[in-house]
Amino acid sequence: MRFGLFIPQGWRFDLTEVDEADHWPTMADVARRADAGGVWESIWVYDHFHTTPRPSEEATHEAWSLMAGLGAVTERVRLGQMCTCMAYRNPMYLAKVAATIDHISGGRLEMGIGAGWYEHEWRAYGYGFPRAGVRLKMLDEGVQIFKQAWTEGVATLDGEHYQVDGAICRPLPLQEGGIPLWIAGGGEKVTLRIAAQHAAYTNFDGSPEGFVRKSEILREHCREVGTDFDAITRSSNFNVMIGATESEVKERQAEHAARLGKHLSAELLERQVAGYRGMPAHGTPEQVVENLTALKEKGLSYGIFYFSDAAYSTEQMELFEREVIPALT
Repeated sequence: MRFGLFIPQGWRFDLTEVDEADHWPTMADVARRADAGGVWESIWVYDHFHTTPRPSEEATHEAWSLMAGLGAVTERVRLGQMCTCMAYRNPMYLAKVAATIDHISGGRLEMGIGAGWYEHEWRAYGYGFPRAGVRLKMLDEGVQIFKQAWTEGVATLDGEHYQVDGAICRPLPLQEGGIPLWIAGGGEKVTLRIAAQHAAYTNFDGSPEGFVRKSEILREHCREVGTDFDAITRSSNFNVMIGATESEVKERQAEHAARLGKHLSAELLERQVAGYRGMPAHGTPEQVVENLTALKEKGLSYGIFYFSDAAYSTEQMELFEREVIPALT
């Protein structure tokens, strides 16, 4: 199993106790730590503009600016977004940005891409909020543009939503064949079909039942479009709440709730805390290993892990690195 680490960037109210002037140094320190340790294959950020689960004036740092910065301050780890919203940037422009960052990073960039969902952001930034079918068609057309730009150095597409005509992408990415595509989302009729056609990686539901269901639907789409299901790496994201004992897990959860409680209503807070309880990366090291092993046996080969306290403490991360990762690799 392979392991990725989310960098705190403010989107989940995870930098609120750090002065804004120290946000970038804090993010860079977490990234450098992951880079130096040797156990994390990749580092990740979210592509969002406003905090969740409610918009606020707390800082949320922009994903692709972070890609360039993180590429410059690290040497080994791969760099990803989970996941870029196609409609937030013109896809040919984004292909060019990504190719440049691939050079900055020495060929370490991943492209996590999806149709987008956070309606408040869309409307606030003037993008409107098209129905799901339109957003998915934009995703499909944008991915086609990426693949042309990164392999041929030029893209032409007369699409329903995007039109490019001889748009040049030079330099090409350093990575032969272009930047690896992660198609994120579990939409069963369209998203997973796009993944079957174009993805090197998928990212969807990490619950045991959900993972099995989405995997089988992806397999069927691969059969229909004539691609190799086994060649696609299946990944999921996991919120980590880990402690040496069950009582320590409860302490960590209480600390997390206390931080978030300064910014969320009781109802929203409970929803956020519930996103950890009973999930695969919640519990003692032994429990987490058991949960992830069961998913690994079902075909999960890549996990991307979020530590809510990464900006403030390395204790949970160290425990995970020491007792969970070795058991799964």
